[in-house]
Amino acid sequence: MGRQYLLYLLLASLFPTLSSAQVHHFAQAHSSEQVEISPPPVRRADPPPADAAAADLEARGDALRAEKFYLDALDYYRAALKKQPGSARIYNKIGINELQMARFADARKDFERAIKNDRQFADAYNNLGVIYYLQKKYGKAIKEYEKAINLRQDSGSFFSNLGAAYFSKKDYVKASLAYNQALQLDPDIFERTSHTGVLAQMSSPGDRAHFDYVLAKLYAKSGIADRSLQYLRRAMEEGYKGIEDVYKDSEFAALRKDPRFTELMAARPVAIPE
Repeated sequence: MGRQYLLYLLLASLFPTLSSAQVHHFAQAHSSEQVEISPPPVRRADPPPADAAAADLEARGDALRAEKFYLDALDYYRAALKKQPGSARIYNKIGINELQMARFADARKDFERAIKNDRQFADAYNNLGVIYYLQKKYGKAIKEYEKAINLRQDSGSFFSNLGAAYFSKKDYVKASLAYNQALQLDPDIFERTSHTGVLAQMSSPGDRAHFDYVLAKLYAKSGIADRSLQYLRRAMEEGYKGIEDVYKDSEFAALRKDPRFTELMAARPVAIPE
């Protein structure tokens, strides 16, 4: 029995409230750089009550999913669906739950079921796009994101996802347009998604550096100097080769007058190796 698995068992016994994923994370952090398969997720909740109302079952599924008890949440969502057949909302939640379990094929089918039951359900189109994006089918992802946007234009997440797909296709002009729209709708969106969305798909430090530079440009254009400087620093740390463009790109015109910009560029943060 390996040392890491013994550590896993020890942590699980000491901290019973942690999920299996959290215990595995701590075990990884305190062991050597090795890859091991974590134990399958376990059920921690009682089975769905047969006499519970659909709304109560759905709410319990939401709570369990928030706690990362995905198998239990799935049981409750499916029980709710039996009492409310054809619910696009519940199909969508089942798909999200399966997506978080990395069951991409199952998630895709449930998002498609949600759309079949409600052709105006923008979230389901967006979530289906996420499946295609994770499978690197960027053209299909773009089509689904655009369907979601056509139904609802007020979601920064939809535009951010669209930008991520265009960026992965290296269509930087369209990516910037989509990202700019996302930023206008939600100035905090990249703080929440930049390291869980497009970055997860990038294969090289160069791509990540370019992404950070694009965000720095967008924040500068929007007059959000602090975040523009933050992403400029990241771009340099990632080794962005086109950093000298910061002196000629019009979006940085106002930022170039900021003493912090002068200080940052004088310091020239050294690229951090992988």
